[in-house]
Parts: sequence; C-alpha cells; structure tokens
Amino acid sequence: MLLGIVSDTHGYFHPELERALADVDLILHAGDVGSEEILDRLEQIAPTRAVYGNVDGLALQRRLPEVLELDAAGIKIVMMHIAGRPGRLDASARTEIERALPQMFICGHSHILQIERIREYGAMLFVNPGAAGKQGLHRHKTCVRIRIEDGRALQAEVVHLDEPNGQPPTSDG
Repeated sequence: MLLGIVSDTHGYFHPELERALADVDLILHAGDVGSEEILDRLEQIAPTRAVYGNVDGLALQRRLPEVLELDAAGIKIVMMHIAGRPGRLDASARTEIERALPQMFICGHSHILQIERIREYGAMLFVNPGAAGKQGLHRHKTCVRIRIEDGRALQAEVVHLDEPNGQPPTSDG
C-alpha cells in the first residue's frame, strides 16, 4: 500500500499534488484543509481521509473528525492536527497515543516537515508532512508518500511540490 500524506493546504490545491499523489492507494490529510473543495479534489485522485484543523470552519468540522484512527495495510494509524513534536507532544496527542498505541502518528499544524521514530512509544513513526498550502512561514511546500508492506512502513519519500522533479532544491537554488 502507498499512502499519500498532506497537511495545511489552507484552501490551496497545489497543482503538483495531483502528480505527487497519482499512484497512492489512500490520501491522509492532517488538517487545516481550508475548504471542502480540497477534499473533493483529493477524492478524485484516491480515497481520502482527513481530520479538521484549527482554521477549518463549521462545514469541515461537521464533515471531519478531530481525531482519526484507522488501519492501513496492517498498520494502526492515529491522525490529528495539533500535536506538538517528538519530545514535546501536547497532552491531547499523548493521550491519544497512549490510548490507541498506534504504529504511526500523523499530525500537521506546525508546517514543519518531520518524520521520526519515537522510541518512547515502541518506535512509533511520527509523521508531519509539512505544509502544502501558501499560508504560513514554511519555505517549501511538501507532502509525503509512505510505502507499507507486511504491516511495516518501509519507505518514506518527501515530495517538494514547487520543484520540477519533486526533489529538494539544491543549496544554490
């Protein structure tokens, strides 16, 4: 299974999202979607699950949960928008992790790309895909693709949406 993970679109559908997510089996959006149109466009690419974020209005809050727990190819995933980061998880994130004991935890909000194993929670994979939208202080628009096989996350790929080949910009660019 190939997961596509995106967050913090803030109502902006980056034109490269379609290419970056074209072959994924499932898209997960970690909040601050910004408009229902974003979800509808993602659904045209692949089945999409999402949580609402702090900028999402009532329509999205009615459509989406605050916390999502799902199984993807044998991996238990918990996703919420605001969570902090490894070593500084907020209380609600810790509560959800300790309750569900997921193998992967996905969040957004900070606009900071981060993929890291958290040993404290049994080597749980922490994923923040950064931000794919225009709003915020992030310099690069990103999403993440994660390959899951035999109940294990085997490979993570960061896609830089503003770069022609999806790769990170060079130090001189």
